[in-house]
Amino acid sequence: MRSNELENFKSILLDRKQAILDNNLIHKQTMEYTKNSNINEADLAAAHTRNMLDSSISKRHYLELEHIERALEKIDEGIYGICEMCDEAIGIGRLKAKPHAKYCIVCRQIVEKDSKDQK
Repeated sequence: MRSNELENFKSILLDRKQAILDNNLIHKQTMEYTKNSNINEADLAAAHTRNMLDSSISKRHYLELEHIERALEKIDEGIYGICEMCDEAIGIGRLKAKPHAKYCIVCRQIVEKDSKDQK
């Protein structure tokens, strides 16, 4: 992969990381506001539902952050864009769609199939 492509992916990953961190900060501030304000029961129920949904999203964001951090480490180590299963290059199209991808498309399908089979 060319250095300008690596820099582009690094920039995309850093931007996404910052967006997730900003979103989580807003979520925490909203939860604090909800806890510290006098709101009626209907508003409290709606806020609770929203907080539960936000919490679920935050868990997904936490996992995505871990994957982003690993992708950034791989860039520094010179192994970004290499599938963790087959050691082949991950296609540029896949990386553009998911810059923190760990697997090429073929290996991702294997992982998903194995995951479904275990359920």
